[in-house]
Amino acid sequence: MRKYYLVTTKHLEDGLWFRDDEDFVTGMNYVAIQAALTPEVIVLAFILMSNHVHFVLYGTRQEVEAFMNSFKGRFSHYLGGKYGIKEFLRRNKLDIKEISEDKAEALERAIAYVQMNCVAASICLYPGQYPWGTGNTFFQMLWDGMPLESSMPQGRNFVSRHPAQKYRRLGELSGRERIRLMHSRAALKLPDEWLLSERGFVLPESYVDVNQVESVFRSSKRMQYFLSSSSKARKRLEAEDEKLPAFRDQVILAALPDLMQSLFQKPAFVALSTQEQAETLRQVRFRFSAGVHQAARVCGISYTDAARLLDTA
Repeated sequence: MRKYYLVTTKHLEDGLWFRDDEDFVTGMNYVAIQAALTPEVIVLAFILMSNHVHFVLYGTRQEVEAFMNSFKGRFSHYLGGKYGIKEFLRRNKLDIKEISEDKAEALERAIAYVQMNCVAASICLYPGQYPWGTGNTFFQMLWDGMPLESSMPQGRNFVSRHPAQKYRRLGELSGRERIRLMHSRAALKLPDEWLLSERGFVLPESYVDVNQVESVFRSSKRMQYFLSSSSKARKRLEAEDEKLPAFRDQVILAALPDLMQSLFQKPAFVALSTQEQAETLRQVRFRFSAGVHQAARVCGISYTDAARLLDTA
């Protein structure tokens, strides 16, 4: 039976799915490729975070699980080619939860939960400011995350949302350009009318069921209500006075080699002594306002090991 599902990958403690913007762009394009290859699964919302991903999908449980495993496999292959990491995501388990259609507003809350992940992580103030997902997809959300109030009818075609002069259609690219850009020959199977963003990834509006999501929420104001009242929004509000991460994982990861070189004349965390590793973690926490979980991720160690090292610092 076809149902709605909230799908989450387990949060990696000792590594990152996405180390730089190229990884995120590739991840976005792999979602588009997977949506094209498995049209029986409907994508309603998703977000790519540094060490995990969230999706709201519609299909049978077997179809949804196959969709996610294929996406993971494709991206794991990409990581292996770029970083030499073998089967990185094989053990990254899926949590697939059915969204009850009998429970009032369950689908709205699940979509809002996904959209607000970046806000809860203090990466941005509004979902629309985060490009790696559907945060800027519905009701013509602005890049600052606030919805446009207009009398335009809902359920617009994605082409009318984005003027053709700002975005390229995939049909304008040669087959070789598509493969190079998307790191996959499967890019040749994407529809020519799909739109490419200025960053180089297929706009989610091309394959996400925007009409269905907007019809579920009915108005931008109602969607804004669910975003602001979601559990992720509450988490952000409750933690306002705490020392939350002020920098994205990718920023810290890029700065880490220079930090270790300046402190110990060593470019790799694994090359440091135990005492030096502890000091590096302490410096990451101090200089970047990072929590232990974030410091552990960017250094490539478990939370347990990071906590133990910090206890010795």
